[in-house]
Amino acid sequence: MLRTPSGGAGTGTATGSDRLVSIGTVLNQLRDEFPEVTISKIRFLEAEGLVEPRRTPSGYRKFSGGDIERLAQILRLQRDHYLPLRVIREYLDAQARGEQVQLPAPSGPRDLPAARWEAVPERPTAARVGKSELLAAAEVSEEELAEWESYGLIAPDPEGGYDAEAVTVAKLVADLGRFGLEPRHLRAVKAAAEREASLIEQVVAPLRRHRNPQTRTHAEATARELASLSVRLHSALVQTSLGVRLH
Repeated sequence: MLRTPSGGAGTGTATGSDRLVSIGTVLNQLRDEFPEVTISKIRFLEAEGLVEPRRTPSGYRKFSGGDIERLAQILRLQRDHYLPLRVIREYLDAQARGEQVQLPAPSGPRDLPAARWEAVPERPTAARVGKSELLAAAEVSEEELAEWESYGLIAPDPEGGYDAEAVTVAKLVADLGRFGLEPRHLRAVKAAAEREASLIEQVVAPLRRHRNPQTRTHAEATARELASLSVRLHSALVQTSLGVRLH
């Protein structure tokens, strides 16, 4: 389990003896304590300026030990204190300035003073973000987000938050929009994804209903692996189809 050293968060700057690692390695280290963290979440925290990994000449992210500790502290502050990113950034900045700052004791969001803390979901997770964070990450307006939601491309949870995958979807929809593809054009993509998800669910449903907890855990791992294979197959089929049509 990662532990943040007393006295502050990591600075995000590697020393000469600090080995730099890839984002995949970072994810593997964090998942022991934060099983719901994703690469999309790490990239989102970078986009929000909460961590600044180094970049190789070819553009790959490289994280230092300090970066990983800082990410762990951010995720703990979200999980244990229900803090929005704005407050976490202020807290870390104050620590970096050497200021003595106090955090509220871990408690549910209903107990937090409304005047000081932003509204957060009742059962927050490290991978959940609010609407303002989603809009900032995708660099879109509320009107655009509302249109995407009307077409079912993105949907908030019952508390009005979004998971990290919704951030990824928002960025991709925005990028496709720059090529003239509108939300109505993407309904077929959404429908195909739902069919693939239904197929995966058929495979893992018997495992999820099993009495053995290890078998149920295996079901989740199987679902993730099937999803990854499905995405790779979809990409290969699209590339094959394009190759046929362009030649």
